[in-house]
Amino acid sequence: MYVCLCNAISDKTVREVVRRYQPKSIQQLRHLVPVGKQCGKCIRAVREIMDEELKNPPMYKEIA
Repeated sequence: MYVCLCNAISDKTVREVVRRYQPKSIQQLRHLVPVGKQCGKCIRAVREIMDEELKNPPMYKEIA
């Protein structure tokens, strides 16, 4: 499902970025994925996805 229609960013993309880079804020996430830079309607959904993913840290850490 698309969460950011302006930039065609899906919830899957947001989840993958959060899992991989573990951003601590929306500002850090915005450096990785262009969400909330146009109309801003996606920020609430992105924040919910980010909070959900950060509650469940990955079982392993990527090396390299």
